Amino acid sequence: MDKRILGALLICGAAIAWGFDGVVLTPRLYNLSVPFVVFLIHAVPFVLMQPFLYKSYLALKKLSPQGWLSLFLVAGTGGALGTLAIVKALFLVNFHHLSVVVLLQKLQPLFAILLAALLLKERVSWRFLGWAVLAICGAYLLTFGLALPDMATGDATALAAMWAVIAAAAFGSATVFGKQLLGKLDFKEATFGRFGMTAVIMLVYLLVTGVFFPFGTMSGINWLIILIIAITTGSGAIFVYYYGLTRVKASVSTICELCLPLSAILFDWIINGSVLAAWQWVGAAVLIGAILRITLQQAQLTSSG
Repeated sequence: MDKRILGALLICGAAIAWGFDGVVLTPRLYNLSVPFVVFLIHAVPFVLMQPFLYKSYLALKKLSPQGWLSLFLVAGTGGALGTLAIVKALFLVNFHHLSVVVLLQKLQPLFAILLAALLLKERVSWRFLGWAVLAICGAYLLTFGLALPDMATGDATALAAMWAVIAAAAFGSATVFGKQLLGKLDFKEATFGRFGMTAVIMLVYLLVTGVFFPFGTMSGINWLIILIIAITTGSGAIFVYYYGLTRVKASVSTICELCLPLSAILFDWIINGSVLAAWQWVGAAVLIGAILRITLQQAQLTSSG
């Protein structure tokens, strides 16, 4: 098989796995505390990586203080804060509108580009700002349709949307901080370090906040889902994604990653019976289209620069 076709298929597979995780797997852990879930979905994969990636410790040992700071920022934003926010959002909607929460994560490139402009001095065009405004309008339509937010009704959708946007900002920030690790660690070492560092951060968080380790609240199903996430949608999907990314252009990867929101909508319909309303479909199309255009535009700027 052509390596480009293989790469595209692998990225699509990883994206579908993440869509499945957001709609089917993680929400089934709703009976557990959010910080404890985030700790488990990083600590368990990190333990499972030990027999295969133990040599990564040598690379981590050689990291400079600046390298360790970059790794801490990646783990703190994309690992801890981002995952805390998205798990919180998924738990809030109680199996309703899960695809909305997953779709809002597609705002991630917007935050990544804005932060890169601030920290890495990368240029931002007026065209980007126009598409960014359009993406935000699409996100609003996706969440609220043509209605105004009404926090007094007790509907958790608005609050879940806020947490999903925070997650997108955190994941976008991790993308920027991750650029500072390039040349210091390969993707396997970076993934190993990110999961390990995030597990340590969440361990400290659990101890400081007094959540500790409520293993007694976990059912057999909880353990099974954690194990599935660890092997597939967690570390497994990340490795598959990066392996595919080395074989295709960034513009191709961007298109393949649309399998995430599309699969989320499909899984939410098949498994939970949730269907987007008419204006939400319009919002989803506007959001995905604007983010796709932004990402492709940025890929062209990168290749030409």
